[in-house]
Amino acid sequence: MATIVSMRSFLASSIGVAAVAALALPLAATSPVAASPAAPAPAAELAGSTQSLPLAPLPGADRAAGGAAQEGLAQREVKPFSLVGVVWDDVGDELHGSVQVRTRGRADGTWSGWQDLETHNRDHAADPDTPEAARPLHGSTAPLWVGDSDAVEARVRAEGDEGDPLPKGLRLDLVDPGAGPDDGGAAEGDRALSPPDELPALDRAATGTETAGAALRARPYVGARPRIITRRGWGADERLRESGFVYTGSVKVAFVHHTASGNGYSCAQAPSVLRSIYRYHVKSSGWRDIGYNFAVDKCGNIYEGRAGGVAKAVMGAHTLGFNTNSMGIAVLGTYTNANPSAAALKAVEQLAAWKLGLYGVNPAGKSTLVSGGGNRYKKGRSVRFNAISGHRDGFATECPGARLYGRLGAARVSAAHYQGRR
Repeated sequence: MATIVSMRSFLASSIGVAAVAALALPLAATSPVAASPAAPAPAAELAGSTQSLPLAPLPGADRAAGGAAQEGLAQREVKPFSLVGVVWDDVGDELHGSVQVRTRGRADGTWSGWQDLETHNRDHAADPDTPEAARPLHGSTAPLWVGDSDAVEARVRAEGDEGDPLPKGLRLDLVDPGAGPDDGGAAEGDRALSPPDELPALDRAATGTETAGAALRARPYVGARPRIITRRGWGADERLRESGFVYTGSVKVAFVHHTASGNGYSCAQAPSVLRSIYRYHVKSSGWRDIGYNFAVDKCGNIYEGRAGGVAKAVMGAHTLGFNTNSMGIAVLGTYTNANPSAAALKAVEQLAAWKLGLYGVNPAGKSTLVSGGGNRYKKGRSVRFNAISGHRDGFATECPGARLYGRLGAARVSAAHYQGRR
């Protein structure tokens, strides 16, 4: 990609507020601040939908006889969908048990085997006592990408023979991502994008020129800006999200996540996966926007996540209790037992080197954040984190999966190198 140092790519992007302001670093605010207006809706109508099917007690599930609570959905033909998750009424309830689904592919009519959904998903959420946390939120599992499907079966079982009761209002949400800019048969990771659809990669010198100013002259270690596919580039429907943006004072820590949505996607499908997760976060979970600030696919493509400006300190909903002064980078897939690709790891390193560098942070160093409340650190506690941390460092969770978490030590060293540190 040719180096571009003008501001035209910023002005043409979909990152919402005036892009020139997106490079004013750091923001003066030290607490969340709302800004507006929202990004304009796309000119073209974007499809996409969510089917919500209530679950019911399964035959033979008799709690009176001492059995565990079980609910589910018998095999049912439905409108086409590609991503599935289980949702319930109260975000404060936890689902202690197992959730499994099986789906039928549209292409060949073949049923999949039973697949597990990650039930401990409340750790990806807005901080307590924030306006976003006051929205009508729902409890939800992690979403699972299943590809183009037209039938489904589901079962939910509480832990143990006499386990905890299941949350009220269990339902199966089936997400159709709709058509998007990826629908053209492009090879994996090799789709040509127009200028409004991406911010091109810049080398370190060009990055310094692009972001020149007194604030950045005091920050000599800024990594080169990697290529970033904008929200327009992956087909985000801006009408779904809440208008306006919320910012914090800085970006001190990059929390790395996995989406726990499975690894059965191609890189050409990654924009569809992202559109599905976006719709699930907003329509099913009730968040104001997609929770992550950035996403990375297995081919190393980087995507703009939550709207508000890729260079700004946008407050996300990714690490409950530590969304202030941090950013969330989600690698699409599940990395509990599978290794992340080298391309994905490199993208995480380069993205962290650039974004942390804009705020004067050494990726191999440490930063202090104050807990907003969670299951690992009480509200108000100051916690010292590695500048590149895993989600589990801030919340008791398996995220980002053992195989991805184990690579973060090397990622810190590489990201510091990308900043020009020795």
